[in-house]
Amino acid sequence: MAIHLYKTSTSSTCNGVVDSQVKSNPQNNLIYRQHHCSKGHNSRGIIVVGHREGGHKRLYRKIDFQRNEKDLYGRIVTIEYDPNRKAYICLIHYGDGEKIYILHPRWAIIRDTIVSGT
Repeated sequence: MAIHLYKTSTSSTCNGVVDSQVKSNPQNNLIYRQHHCSKGHNSRGIIVVGHREGGHKRLYRKIDFQRNEKDLYGRIVTIEYDPNRKAYICLIHYGDGEKIYILHPRWAIIRDTIVSGT
């Protein structure tokens, strides 16, 4: 787990630290492609509002916000950046073989153990 420190060239790059534990390959069964509506186009497909079309393709990650598993231990495998919410997410492997994404707690690192429940 290497941490890269960058030289300060401007005031915005002070204390610039990038952690190399972040991985960007999402788990295939936990992503889906959301259909974009035709922004800026009318029902015939003609552009009627400028500066609304286009955009980069983004894959949405299925994130478990409820965490309903009770007293089940899981291990953090990867920490990834989620481009849809400008936040980091963790891929967790549970003991029963299930894999889920959760929002990344600030204190958590790779190979930490997390338990769901009270």
